Amino acid sequence: MSAVPSLRSLVVLAGLRYHRPQYVRPLVGLAALALILSVVFSVTQGSVPIPMGAVAGIIAASVPRLGEWLGITPSWPATYEAVVLQIRLPRAVLAGMVGASLAVAGASYQGLFRNPLADPYLIGVASGAGLGAVAAIVLPLPAILYPLGVVQWMAFASGIIIVALVYLLARVGRSTPTFTLLLAGVALGAFATSVTSFLMYTYAEKLHTVYAWLLGGLTMGSWQQVLVTLPYMVLGFVVIIMHSRLINVLQLDEEQAAQLGIDVERLKQVLVMAATLMTAAAVSVSGLIGFVGLIVPHAVRLIWGPDHRLLLPMSALLGAIFLVWADTLARTILAPVELPVGVVTAFCGAPFFLWLLRQRKRTAF
Repeated sequence: MSAVPSLRSLVVLAGLRYHRPQYVRPLVGLAALALILSVVFSVTQGSVPIPMGAVAGIIAASVPRLGEWLGITPSWPATYEAVVLQIRLPRAVLAGMVGASLAVAGASYQGLFRNPLADPYLIGVASGAGLGAVAAIVLPLPAILYPLGVVQWMAFASGIIIVALVYLLARVGRSTPTFTLLLAGVALGAFATSVTSFLMYTYAEKLHTVYAWLLGGLTMGSWQQVLVTLPYMVLGFVVIIMHSRLINVLQLDEEQAAQLGIDVERLKQVLVMAATLMTAAAVSVSGLIGFVGLIVPHAVRLIWGPDHRLLLPMSALLGAIFLVWADTLARTILAPVELPVGVVTAFCGAPFFLWLLRQRKRTAF
């Protein structure tokens, strides 16, 4: 790839708001602190409330040498430690990972397609993952496979396969026009959805389990799921962040980006693969949680501008915060009944987004 101009010149060329590093770091640091506090608060909530001081002490004491260095003396019941470390903390961490993944994938798709209404499920990964998960739930697979996470693995694999087929079908010669990519995604997504509907109709006795997965949830969150999905999410995030300045240039248009020395086709492939990897990993452990990948990056863009050097890390952190709070509400607002997280994200996110859009509209005129 040819050398490209400096980040500042690319951002100025694209007509974006430029953020100097000294402004980026404090914002990211504050958001990271807010995420840590959100996770700690989430762990305190449940059928048995646990004081925030006890939660912080348990987490600190679980880190090798940190508890000793801080002089923490356990003064909480042993049951608190089991509840925090084995049930609530892994679920909160997984919620943050899923929220961050969906938000970053949504931001990258919005930048790639130059459309603020794009979301991580745009080119069929949700339909594909849903098909794989529903097939694993309703088909008579060997019982030994379910404790090994066959539903998650089939959701992950089918989401990746659908997007790969979309990309192959969308290619025209050596290029992949954006509109053919979208059309292929819509077509294959509709096909996967129709097969999913057929399976649901045929195996109606398992509809409750299927709907519980399709509406999204983190009830099965565990450290095992965190460790299995973390490498895919981190890999996708690092790849997308490394290409943040090139996404800025892509906001000009593809021809001008190519004239600046950017291999646009390779950039598309990399972004689609990385965003799909993150989305498939997130969906495989949480089901279909909508609205996070759409509202969070768009809200960040409205507040801080479209410079992807700030947009991507802030989307990750705010997406994680948003889903941690949504999951906390889902399991506490109607306790002991637990709501699907996808219902909470739409219910809480839509009014906030409309308010934010209204405020932005007033300041623009």
